[in-house]
Amino acid sequence: MKFHLSLLATAAAAVFATNCAHAQSSVTISGLLDAYVGSMRAAGSGDRVEQLGSGGLTTSWFGFRGVEDLGGGLSATFALTSFMRVNTGSPGRFDGDPFFSRDANVGLAGRFGSVRLGRGTAPNFLPTILTNPFGDSFTFSPLVLHANVNTPAWAYRTTPSDTGWSNQVVYSTPSFGGLTATLQYQFGARSSTTDFNNKKNIGLSLLYANGPWSAVAFYERDQVSNPVNPSPLTTTVDGVVLPETKKDWMVGGTYNAGFAKLFLTYGGAKAKVLDYDANTASIGASVPVGAGLILAAVARTKVEGAYDGTRTTGSLGYDYFLSKRTDLYAVYMHDRITDVSRGNSYGLGIRHRF
Repeated sequence: MKFHLSLLATAAAAVFATNCAHAQSSVTISGLLDAYVGSMRAAGSGDRVEQLGSGGLTTSWFGFRGVEDLGGGLSATFALTSFMRVNTGSPGRFDGDPFFSRDANVGLAGRFGSVRLGRGTAPNFLPTILTNPFGDSFTFSPLVLHANVNTPAWAYRTTPSDTGWSNQVVYSTPSFGGLTATLQYQFGARSSTTDFNNKKNIGLSLLYANGPWSAVAFYERDQVSNPVNPSPLTTTVDGVVLPETKKDWMVGGTYNAGFAKLFLTYGGAKAKVLDYDANTASIGASVPVGAGLILAAVARTKVEGAYDGTRTTGSLGYDYFLSKRTDLYAVYMHDRITDVSRGNSYGLGIRHRF
């Protein structure tokens, strides 16, 4: 009897252990805090603004990511991450930004690749931040600023629909010798106006890495705005609001030569109704010096159509690592736009990961 009970207990323990092995899960809490003191003057503005800002080199964020092993090489995944402003403690990148505007998605991953449903990065985001030395800096990266940020003197950003998309289905392939592809589809808003029905965003991005080389590309066809209450893109012509379709693309790459990492990109953007055609080129380098990196980058955008002009922005900085998780940085940026006064900005900041 004791033998049978012992055998039964052993079998039950084995079944329990097997079920646990197939149901192993983990949840990670992580984030990044970035704050800086800066003196900022945009091109075309006579006013200089002294400020303590958030997100000098990286937009501050925090959140949760999880994975559950479902067995047979299949996993369930989720991500809930939120942007925040360290200088005020406010959620989001700006007032009205959705709370989980960085990520809010759930999906499955396996040998087939991965599928995610919800909010996540747009096709333009990773290719842009991986091919410039200032990464995802919305304050000092010339390429990011030209792609994503308008100013009072410059209303011609080349990425029309934010760096994150809501209401989307995302499929990413497994890696094929260092090459991965991601296909994205964003469902559009529904409106009582017939012309606005069935609008959508579609995009494709390619990432390749092999040794010292990397290459990226993306393409977007955008009809829906983001991130707040996604709605159709529109352009007003002679007082009439018209639905807009915008297309943008970019190719780029990096090469790590040891003494320096080199960056190069070229891309374009067009608007159907606005008569807008822009091309952006950027170059950059990061050079190891001491316990940090010298960062240098220049981006130039030329616009033709209803408006003809150029914008050229250059940044030079030094990023000093106190540890793997904490760094100090200093950046100077010069901004020039056709027929307006030049701008220059500089900042000193600290960044901490957890």
